[in-house]
Amino acid sequence: MTLDRWLQSGSRLLCLLPPETAHKVALFLLQMGTRTRLFQALTTDPEDPILAVRLWERDFQNPLGLAAGFDKDAKGVDALLGLGFSFIEVGTVTPRPQWGNARPRLFRLPADKALINRMGFNNDGLAKIMHRLVERQQRQTHDRRQLGWIGVNLGCNRDSPEAIADYVEGVRTLAPLADYLVLNVSSPNTDGLRRLQDQNVLTTLIRHVRDALYHRIIDSHARPPILVKIAPDLTHKELSDIATVALASGLDGFIATNTTLARPLNIRACARAERGGLSGRPLFSASTAVLAEMYQLTKGKLPLIGVGGVFSGADALAKIKAGASLVQVYTAMIYEGPGIVRRIKKELAQLLRDHGYRTVSEAVGTGVSEVLPGNDNSNSV
Repeated sequence: MTLDRWLQSGSRLLCLLPPETAHKVALFLLQMGTRTRLFQALTTDPEDPILAVRLWERDFQNPLGLAAGFDKDAKGVDALLGLGFSFIEVGTVTPRPQWGNARPRLFRLPADKALINRMGFNNDGLAKIMHRLVERQQRQTHDRRQLGWIGVNLGCNRDSPEAIADYVEGVRTLAPLADYLVLNVSSPNTDGLRRLQDQNVLTTLIRHVRDALYHRIIDSHARPPILVKIAPDLTHKELSDIATVALASGLDGFIATNTTLARPLNIRACARAERGGLSGRPLFSASTAVLAEMYQLTKGKLPLIGVGGVFSGADALAKIKAGASLVQVYTAMIYEGPGIVRRIKKELAQLLRDHGYRTVSEAVGTGVSEVLPGNDNSNSV
């Protein structure tokens, strides 16, 4: 049995457990497994140079990263980087520890290769996560560019009287430990959060966060870029307003997209009726359309990270051609196992060569017109 098949079989066994239990077990096993020389030897492949990306003055060995939500509390960062990701996004992190919404709150839709979650920003809080990242930094023996990059996804506590102040606190606390920061204003599982995407509110949020960052880190070269993660359920007018704010405020990029509240008619699983955000294969088209539209609205001036329904190298290339400089996965890890990382990278490298691209950057944005034919601004799932 090949390593990929072994890892996929392990993932299928974990699917026999309740979703949250399986997730905790998987993260624990990865942490334990990556400490063994055998696992490291089996999973560590030389990076294909065609996959290298330079962005925000950082060198990414490949464009593939792990989306926020998998390692909320920064417990398995190096274990996950060991699978072949070039960057890991931890969080969402709130100032104070938060339990999240009541269980059950995570649902598998295996026939659709999808998940529905209404987690509600459950996490250990800034203090503990800062401590873990500091410890990690202290025990590193290699340059971070060799190990990979760490993004921190920031949110607000659900009972916070002032949401913007929570994001500012997150920046002040974790900016020195992050390679990039994400303002999560698009989770559908915290009441009122998506209102932070409104033009005036978002302008204020970005201004306060940038001010906090500039005061916290004086050296401009040491400041992590700030991104905003947007929803797939926005109208063209809303996307246009957000793009205008971003270009005017000095935002460093976007992540497109978060999970969707929409439910495609072809979803077969009974769990489709559950409240929460839908991720996985059914999200691919909608998230890619928003990605392409944001690339078009920003005229390609802002780097974009594409996420939503990526299960193959072809999916990753579609995101890149729609405007993404980097690509993230999440749900594919649940259903396909850790071997998906190596497989996507191998497939993507071959596809880039087959299409005549010499680098990932050459492909960025080349397929926007295919995603938005006739400038169709429909974002429905």
